Amino acid sequence: MQNRTSGNTQGIDVSRYQGNIDWAKVKASGMTFVFIKATEGRTYIDPNFQKNVTGALAAGMMVGTYHFFRGTSVEIAKAEAAHYANTLDKIGGAKALQLPPVMDYENNPGNLSRAQMNTVAKAFLTEIQRLTGVKPILYTGNSFAANFDTSLSSYDLWVARYSNTRVPEDHPAWKNWTFWQYTDSGKVNGISGNVDMNEFEGTAAQLRARYAAAAPNPNPNPTNPTEPNNPPNPSNPSNPTTPSNPSNPNPPTVPPKGGEPMTAEEKAAFDALKAQVDRLQARQQMEVPVWAKAAVDAALAYDSKNPLFSIDNGASYDFYRFITVMHRRGLFKK
Repeated sequence: MQNRTSGNTQGIDVSRYQGNIDWAKVKASGMTFVFIKATEGRTYIDPNFQKNVTGALAAGMMVGTYHFFRGTSVEIAKAEAAHYANTLDKIGGAKALQLPPVMDYENNPGNLSRAQMNTVAKAFLTEIQRLTGVKPILYTGNSFAANFDTSLSSYDLWVARYSNTRVPEDHPAWKNWTFWQYTDSGKVNGISGNVDMNEFEGTAAQLRARYAAAAPNPNPNPTNPTEPNNPPNPSNPSNPTTPSNPSNPNPPTVPPKGGEPMTAEEKAAFDALKAQVDRLQARQQMEVPVWAKAAVDAALAYDSKNPLFSIDNGASYDFYRFITVMHRRGLFKK
């Protein structure tokens, strides 16, 4: 496939693992777009999804979302698409954003054949387009992309290959990438720790033009998607229909009716406590770590009709470590 070029626009993708993000700093660092995790499986919703969408839009970034796919049949694939679409409705739907929804298909928990993988992928992609009215993108790894055939060629490819020297490989379905996730250890102002870095195959203007049909409303109201965008009432500054100020993505916290806004010190203490709780929750309900993927896939494939466990809502670090030890001892071999 093609190499990166200096004129290509840059972006990131995030989930709850990036914690609290200062989106104004992210935008100022040169990032023009972001894909935000929305859902996984049939029930899981990323706890930072709506907050991240609201903050990124307020900072002026082009925003898209993604769904981590776990489907092992056409019925499950359609159920996952419905879950994703229902979650997008909470922020105004896929058409409220500048970038299309994304199917993240990067492992094979059901040990499906390639033909079956293409069938379930097509079922999800077709259903999410039917439900949202927007043609989705497919995200996958450089090697995993070899599983897909030309029936998926019409979908834009977002490919992961972490290298500064090697380009993604050609595959039956694609000879070019639209987005390239080129590292998972990037550093961006406004985000503590590592973040995935991505590049679009053109300029920011070309990116916006490519998916213009996915964003007919340039001023979505993600916090109240079902309510009309009423104009502000200048005689009543507290009117809740007054639009927020995009230049101030972190307005004072609004307390319950009758209370007072938090002071800066109180808000800092509250945010620190929330971050600590988020870290504890993430350890107990985390996605499959890279080092545990082979073990989890082997365990789930051991009996695909009656899986040993379900991780639609994530699992704990200790659970993944236990499964990995069992896998290394050969307990999931038939």
